[in-house]
Amino acid sequence: MSKVALGFDPNAILVPLDKLLPSRKIAIGLLQSRKYRQILASIREVGVIEPLSVIPADAATGSYLLLDGHVRVVAMRELGYTEATCLIAKDDEGYTYNTRINRVSTVQEHRMIRRAIDRSGVSREKLANTLGVDVSLIHKKVSMLDGICDEAIELLKDRHFSTNVTSALRRMKPLRQVQCVELMIDCNKFTSDYANALLALTPPDMLIEGTSPRKQTGVTPEQLARMEREMANVQGQYKLVEQSYGQDVLNLVLAQRYLEKLLANKMVARYLRQHQPEVLEQFEKIVATKSLDQ
Repeated sequence: MSKVALGFDPNAILVPLDKLLPSRKIAIGLLQSRKYRQILASIREVGVIEPLSVIPADAATGSYLLLDGHVRVVAMRELGYTEATCLIAKDDEGYTYNTRINRVSTVQEHRMIRRAIDRSGVSREKLANTLGVDVSLIHKKVSMLDGICDEAIELLKDRHFSTNVTSALRRMKPLRQVQCVELMIDCNKFTSDYANALLALTPPDMLIEGTSPRKQTGVTPEQLARMEREMANVQGQYKLVEQSYGQDVLNLVLAQRYLEKLLANKMVARYLRQHQPEVLEQFEKIVATKSLDQ
């Protein structure tokens, strides 16, 4: 049975920070970015969790070329660290799992925070300090899915959205929540403004008891009803297009390949150019088409 070769030495080493040579420039404005502040806060609270990735640069001076972890090094220097735990890569490939990572979705983040609080007993204040955010945001993330039906949560589980989106959904009945989430997915729009617009278009009988429809200045109830009907019509048309899109793309690819081979025949191309120039022009456009939008 074949074994998969490791891309690094499994034995970590401690390397002085002044012996680490950067392999790329630090982005301008990094120190003012939210990402940097979160990394800084995380290292301050819990330390460096993930070792840096390096390769030997100069055996005489004991220096190493840093492949991955440039932002962490900047934060460690600011916090007074003098050395870092590193893994020695077996080649100078700068590709690491950090460069193609799937970011945690909003629902997954909510569940991780709830698990940390409920099972590990971590305080919300410590989580806020670790993540470099205000504690009020942690409160919002903890209660984010309260009042949201399971079907809507399932649709949102791989998406990224603001906590204000669920604040709007929470005021709707489950059926309407699912309808609105499907509209967000269809439009690929998960902003709080869009969620509030859907809330404003929600009929009173689709709102939970005790919730009154949000008043829209300059918009009459008749206009809101018409907008709702038009939106439902657009959604229906989108669904029809979505059902046939895959088959249409397949037909386009097959037609392109066939016409490409057909026009490669010089005799056929010459005949079309002399007797059917309009047909030839359309064939050439199909061959050059990259997507159905064209």
